[in-house]
Amino acid sequence: MSFPDPRTVDELLNYRLSCLLEASGAMITRLCEGRYGITRREWRLIALLAAHGAMSPSELALRAKLERPRVSRLITELVAKGITARVGDREDKRRALVRLTDEGSALVRLTDEGSALYEELFPRTIVFHKQVLAALSAEELAAFDAALLKLTEQATRIAAMKPVAEKADRRHGGARKIKRT
Repeated sequence: MSFPDPRTVDELLNYRLSCLLEASGAMITRLCEGRYGITRREWRLIALLAAHGAMSPSELALRAKLERPRVSRLITELVAKGITARVGDREDKRRALVRLTDEGSALVRLTDEGSALYEELFPRTIVFHKQVLAALSAEELAAFDAALLKLTEQATRIAAMKPVAEKADRRHGGARKIKRT
């Protein structure tokens, strides 16, 4: 395998990270869907709300690294399941916030379910997290953490420069005709 000079898809960073996510994420997906009746993406939103508190759907989409329309659909599903609630922003009545808990309101009964779900599911995800990372020594883990941070920062800088002019046509299935130059 060669990161510096990849010759096949098997040697590309994104492909290898995707394989890692698929293998390690499968455990979480089975747990979320099989035991709790939520998707892995719904779990991501729940975990972000638990960690960072109430936020606008746009901020939640940004933090979750998901498109805003998808997050809107996920929020609707979570509200229907009684796991999250949409509440009016006290400072700007035109905006709504999404939250797991809303102490002091009629939403407590509904949204306490979201907090309880998080409190039960998060420790279980930590178990899988630790099992996967157990393959690395303390030194390897520290180096991997530092490298992952550097790679994420670099990818963020490159993406901000918008090196690819073409955009997918999301309204029509995301596909464009292949143009060969």
